[in-house]
Amino acid sequence: MTKQQVYDFLDAKKIWHEITEHPAVYNMEELAQVELPYPDRDAKNLFVRDDKRRNYYLITVWGDKRVNLKDFRRKQGTKPLTFASPEELQEILGLIPGAVTPLGLFHDTECKVHFYIDRDFWQGSGLIGIHPNDNTATVWLKAEDLVALLREHGTTVDIVELD
Repeated sequence: MTKQQVYDFLDAKKIWHEITEHPAVYNMEELAQVELPYPDRDAKNLFVRDDKRRNYYLITVWGDKRVNLKDFRRKQGTKPLTFASPEELQEILGLIPGAVTPLGLFHDTECKVHFYIDRDFWQGSGLIGIHPNDNTATVWLKAEDLVALLREHGTTVDIVELD
């Protein structure tokens, strides 16, 4: 899905959302320079795989949170984890580095990526800010709506506490 197709999809599903257009950002430091309406609700997304390249995971946390992959592995019972390559990111999620987003999971037609989202997104407003498959915008929606859409697609989703 292109950025516009993401917006059209959300409209068609009657999902409330807001859009913030901005210059391309490739990491959280660059995003911190952008004026956002909900700066404490932006998401950081890590696309990782196990050492055998059999299992893929997308981990989504608040933008200022660090994820210890060894702790994550221990708590979730996975094999050793490493970041997926740019080629794997393109092949499986149809995304480039710097544009990783849970919305890329709609490109995963085999639903082989397991999605983990931090429970913290349910605090307060319940909003999450993610790229619309393009790093020149952030789309804001309710985390519960995002999870419902992904589960409807067939993606395995776990809402977990991530330190």
